[in-house]
Amino acid sequence: MAESKVKIVVVGGGSVGKSCVSLRFLQGKFVSEYDPTIEENYRKMMIIDGIPTMLEVIDTAGQDEYHGVRDKYLRTGEGFLVVYSITSRPSFVEMQSILEAIQFARNSKTIPAVIVGNKIDLLSERQIDKSEASEFASKHHIPFFEASAKTGENIVACFQEVIQVAQKYKQQEEDSTTNDNSTPTIKKKRRLCILI
Repeated sequence: MAESKVKIVVVGGGSVGKSCVSLRFLQGKFVSEYDPTIEENYRKMMIIDGIPTMLEVIDTAGQDEYHGVRDKYLRTGEGFLVVYSITSRPSFVEMQSILEAIQFARNSKTIPAVIVGNKIDLLSERQIDKSEASEFASKHHIPFFEASAKTGENIVACFQEVIQVAQKYKQQEEDSTTNDNSTPTIKKKRRLCILI
């Protein structure tokens, strides 16, 4: 049986917990202290729909000075976990800008993404209501979760969803390329990529 590959890119502003979200999923533990990420690349073998799948997770930097590095992955990612902190209004605003950057990089309004509101273990510090974020995600036709890297709540569900979204999107692109053989229009480039 052929091995499948999925590349997921984790993006978001600084200090929203992207690395904690990634490590909670990949290693099953919460890491409270670490150096700010420039870029980390993780791999994990999984069985998805009965198929051995190599999951590649790219954990990108949130700091402004590393946006050039991040932008490279906006073009090559197969799926995107777009993370903000429910305790930070600026991170929610930046998340919206990141979604627009993904759309621009891929030249498409439809993108294989999942929005994640991290840090629901800090409900007393909440700045973004769940209903506001849910309405935003629904308007953009993007799945939405609130999660906690600290407790692990909804972390696996977020990754399962983004993997499914990425595979569905990839299949649609392949089908579109196959079905357009006789059409004289310019076809989108197929993008083979690897996932925050």
